[in-house]
Amino acid sequence: MPHFFINSNNISSNIILIDDKDTLKHLVESLRLKEGEFLKLIDENEIQYETLVGKISKKQISVKINKKYPSTRKLNYKIHLIQSVLKPDAQALLISNATQCGVCSVIPVISDNCTVSKKTLENKVQKWQKISNEAAKQCERANFAIIENISDLKVLNNYKKDNILIFAEKFANVELDVSLKNVDVNSPIVVVIGPEGGFSESEFEYFKKNCYKLVSLGELIFKAPNAVVAGISNIVTRLK
Repeated sequence: MPHFFINSNNISSNIILIDDKDTLKHLVESLRLKEGEFLKLIDENEIQYETLVGKISKKQISVKINKKYPSTRKLNYKIHLIQSVLKPDAQALLISNATQCGVCSVIPVISDNCTVSKKTLENKVQKWQKISNEAAKQCERANFAIIENISDLKVLNNYKKDNILIFAEKFANVELDVSLKNVDVNSPIVVVIGPEGGFSESEFEYFKKNCYKLVSLGELIFKAPNAVVAGISNIVTRLK
């Protein structure tokens, strides 16, 4: 069973009261939680609680804390994902994958070869945030990933150049191991993933002009949601 996020204000002595409507609905209607069952919770301070379910009512669930401890299910550095917006199903999969891989934020951008327009993406950020939150519960993350507002590639100007890793199979000019040598883990690490059709020639020229690292994932070409997993997992493995 996944863990569920709570607010520490709902803790009194050794008892936690769960009264969030969405959480109640998920636990009672979807998971059919019963009294006496084990339930794992986590609060905004990243404290994990192993609990035993007590009384269940329409308005709240009471659980008793058996054990609590700081969660370790998070990265010790920040990874921001900048990604070209994909078609709905692929975008949902990418958001879920990125959250499971430990990113602290996802910044969707409109690039030249995006197959969706910015106008059609109104109010999508909230939906993507829900997808991310569900993934965080499923993989028992210590915290949520934040889905930022839709932007463009100029957002790269907000980050340290040595910490920007653009996964670009077509014009890659550096291997991942080499690209990580000058990365400062005390500053945000930025991973950039392109659209289904890849970045345009003018965008590659922009990357080269600004001396960004164009990183290779090897000879294989990945679909964007899978490139997120391959790219970030390789970074996390190397920065242990």
